[in-house]
Amino acid sequence: MDEMLLLRHGATEWSQAGKHTGRTDLPLTGDGEEQARALAPLVKGREFGLVLVSPAQRARRTADLAGLDGYRVDADLWEWDYGGYEGITTPEIRESRPGWYLWRDGVIPGDAEHPGESAAEVAARADRVIERARAARGRVALVAHGHFLRVLAARWLGLGPAEGRLFRLDTGTYSRLGFEHAEPVLMTWNAPAGCLPAS
Repeated sequence: MDEMLLLRHGATEWSQAGKHTGRTDLPLTGDGEEQARALAPLVKGREFGLVLVSPAQRARRTADLAGLDGYRVDADLWEWDYGGYEGITTPEIRESRPGWYLWRDGVIPGDAEHPGESAAEVAARADRVIERARAARGRVALVAHGHFLRVLAARWLGLGPAEGRLFRLDTGTYSRLGFEHAEPVLMTWNAPAGCLPAS
């Protein structure tokens, strides 16, 4: 693998409202579709040895609008399962749990569709994705979600999953992971579509 291109999906109604969106399968908003289309120049003319996309429709639609063809849907790219905090904002959670912070305090169990995940469980999925990416040739592209990609970046750098807290990631942005002297490095992070890297 040469480098890994990470695309965070475009905006949804819940992401714009600050609601935790794990396994709830929401569509992109109009703005989110525009964000996804704006990523197309990043993809155009580049070849990818492997393209993996979260099963969520917001990720698949982003991949389609960005022009990523021939991708594989990979369940390991789902967003963090927020359990009982699904669909709830951080200020709302803090009304009953003052000072709550996802990266330190985790989530509470939810219903059968949202049982919840620990940071270690998210990291285990990220590690499997990294292993598949490293086995590929050339460039790899992933289309997934904010908290999951933050954990993946931390794991790429050899950090614990909670260190994903250091890597803010906005909707409709791209990031790049690669190597320097054969060591994993962060090459670009949380870049808007208008800031394209050299080919």
